[in-house]
Amino acid sequence: MELDPRGQRFAATLTSVVLIVVLATGWGWLALIQAVVFAITAADPRRGPYPMVYRAVVLPRLGPPAEREPAAPVRFAQLVGFVFLTVAAVGYLSGVTALGVAFAALGLLAAFLNAAFGLCVGCEAYLAIRRATARPAA
Repeated sequence: MELDPRGQRFAATLTSVVLIVVLATGWGWLALIQAVVFAITAADPRRGPYPMVYRAVVLPRLGPPAEREPAAPVRFAQLVGFVFLTVAAVGYLSGVTALGVAFAALGLLAAFLNAAFGLCVGCEAYLAIRRATARPAA
């Protein structure tokens, strides 16, 4: 399965907005909702809510992509996002606000780098792990 990289940047933009709200308000439940979004998208990058909005609203205005990217690195990045936002939600909801802020801020940094510059930190980590273990990318 291959994905439209513009969809990933769109999802990263929405994630950035959500995480800015989490950091501004301390809403642990919103961090938990974002973690669920990551979990759904990690299971299938085409089935998450942000990719669905992208395909329904944005893609018809842009037309087909000129390039595609493999889904495996994106799935790994979504799994990493799930872990980070789960930790952030636990931090906020248990009263360990510093933990919530730290992990939400790291998630925001990664999402912003993808949204603004097309740099998917989780995807790069996936590829580095694959190289280190001498396994070719899927």
